[in-house]
Amino acid sequence: MKPFSTIKQLLEKLKQREFTGQELLDFYRKRIDKYNPKLNAFLEVFENTPTPQELSNKTILANIPGALKNNLSIKDKKITCASNILKNYKSTYDATVTQRLRETGGVIIGTTNMDEFAMGASGEFSAFGETKNPWDLTRTPGGSSAGSAAAVAAGLVPWALGTETGGSVRQPASFCGLVGLYPTYGRFSRFGLIAFASSTDQPGPLTKTVYDNALVTSALSGHDPKDSTSLAEPKKDFTKNLTGKLPKVTIGVIQDGLDSVDDEVRHSFEVAIKRLEQLGANIKPVTIPDLKYGISIYFVLCYAEAASNLSRFDGTLYGNRTKEAANLADMYIKTRHDGFGDEVKRRIMMGNYVLSSSHKKDFYERATHVRATLRAEFDEAFKQVDLLISPTTATTAFKLGELKSDPISMYLNDYFTIPNCITGMPALSLPCGYSQNNLPIGFQFIGPRLSEELIYQVAYAYEQNTDHHLKNPVGFE
Repeated sequence: MKPFSTIKQLLEKLKQREFTGQELLDFYRKRIDKYNPKLNAFLEVFENTPTPQELSNKTILANIPGALKNNLSIKDKKITCASNILKNYKSTYDATVTQRLRETGGVIIGTTNMDEFAMGASGEFSAFGETKNPWDLTRTPGGSSAGSAAAVAAGLVPWALGTETGGSVRQPASFCGLVGLYPTYGRFSRFGLIAFASSTDQPGPLTKTVYDNALVTSALSGHDPKDSTSLAEPKKDFTKNLTGKLPKVTIGVIQDGLDSVDDEVRHSFEVAIKRLEQLGANIKPVTIPDLKYGISIYFVLCYAEAASNLSRFDGTLYGNRTKEAANLADMYIKTRHDGFGDEVKRRIMMGNYVLSSSHKKDFYERATHVRATLRAEFDEAFKQVDLLISPTTATTAFKLGELKSDPISMYLNDYFTIPNCITGMPALSLPCGYSQNNLPIGFQFIGPRLSEELIYQVAYAYEQNTDHHLKNPVGFE
């Protein structure tokens, strides 16, 4: 067994009986034991992981270990959302994505660290310590799915699930040299995902390659009657048309915001565009006038939803409760004061502000109108092109601590990833280069709703004609 093996490679070796499922599980356990102290990527590694079984060759993830972000429910396991308010709280049921991963042969080895309640873009806002980037331990792996990204990038597992509300899968994918998907809203079930902002939250896979990502997406897809937002779409094999040849496609390059992109990121992005053109893609510039309002729309709507969703954590039903309170109201106040971190409190307060009777019309209702306008602009763009592309992030991974006390700059990291989240459209980030100091650079394909199959085909063709996905961080051999 080799570190940094892909799911596809591991499945082939399991099929050839070069090693057993149990030997594979033990291999990744040892890697986690060795390297997690450097990264703080895992919050829990399960001691009682079920022993891998003899499975059909048709089983999608047959005995391949992976990990789940710690806001996805696993029955009888801790689900803390990296918050003190849920410290030691155990889930009473499995999320649908948990069930589907197991049904398709996946082995869940543990849960990963994250920004508290998925609120953050750096992995620094966890009650259980910051997560570090395997490419440079002084830098952030991105957030909020920090632990999932760091674990896959360091070869501690070949796949992991994150969740994304406005960039929390794709931004870490970009910072860690991985492939990360935000699916069409409703493509994956949200049942068992502790909500941050219900209208944009989606689970999403992080992997080393496009093929692996499509494989995990195949395992997760399909309608779920337990989730009212789940689309009535059947299960699908997203790997079957990955030929490595670029289909006839017109790709629009989003022009908005490019002037703010770091020089090295822009250079790698431009090289990626040229490569796609060489492969036969028709490239044309596209402008989306209201893209610049994406962040404003997102933070009004998502903070409002966060304030509502997190109101349930008050010490009465879930998690920890203060033991020193004069009355019920005092218990609520002290429990939430002691249990929530600063970033979560900031977002709850801002959410309650925009929902207040005196401000709801000016902020929340106006944001919903602009959201509809932005969605219409994307729809109009997709009448001209099949897919859109842009940088995933404007910079490479920044230093830990660099932006922690500057929330506005932190939020601006999601400039390119937020717009498709608030319009419910899928996007896939993948590597397109490296900076002079060996930090990964990513770009993303954005498609109309339910266009994941086309996105994977184009991304796979690009990946197979470049070598960015073959590079790994040093020190984790």
